[in-house]
Amino acid sequence: MMQINRSRRRPVAEINVVPYIDVMLVLLIIFMVTAPLITQGVKVDLPQANAEPLEEDSKPPLVASINENGEYFLSTDSEKNEPMSATDLAVVVAAQLQVDPDTPVIVKADKKIEYEKVITLMVLLQRAGAPSVGLMTEPNE
Repeated sequence: MMQINRSRRRPVAEINVVPYIDVMLVLLIIFMVTAPLITQGVKVDLPQANAEPLEEDSKPPLVASINENGEYFLSTDSEKNEPMSATDLAVVVAAQLQVDPDTPVIVKADKKIEYEKVITLMVLLQRAGAPSVGLMTEPNE
C-alpha cells in the first residue's frame, strides 16, 4: 500500500505590495503632470481686512509705477521719476533687493491701464527677486 504524504501547508502571511506600488506610480505621474499647472500665476498677498497704510517706521518701499501710456517708473529715495524700459526696471529692482532683500515692493498703476500690463509688471518684479508685491490704491473720500 502506498502511503500518501499529506503534509500540511502553512498559510503564507505576507502582504502583496505590488498593487500598492502600481497605485503609487500612477499617483506620482498624476502629480508630476499637474504640479506645473498649479504653480503658474502671480503670487499676491491680499489683505484679510481693510487695507491700511504702511507703518511710518518701516523701510521705504520700491514703488514700480506704470502710467496710462504704458511707461515704467521706479521711485526710490535716491532716484528721480524718469521713464525706463522693463529691462532697466528689473535690473534696478534686482540690485536693490540684493542689497536689502527686506525692501517692500509696491505696484502703482493708473486706473485706465489694462490689467494685462499690471500683471506683466508684477511678473517682471517677481522675476527680479521680489518675494511679494503689494498694490497701491487711493483711499476713498
